[in-house]
Amino acid sequence: MKRRDLLHRLAELGWSFDRQGGAHEIWRKGERTMPIPRHTEINENTARAILRKAAE
Repeated sequence: MKRRDLLHRLAELGWSFDRQGGAHEIWRKGERTMPIPRHTEINENTARAILRKAAE
């Protein structure tokens, strides 16, 4: 999955960019945070796991 598509879907779920980490961006929704890898192409299984966790 393209990184920009993943970030767009996270934004639709109410997540917003918080800060830059080492090799990741940190996205936030309320008190919850989630690291998102900074790769152009993100593995489908990783992207699915991120979206599943984001929708909880």
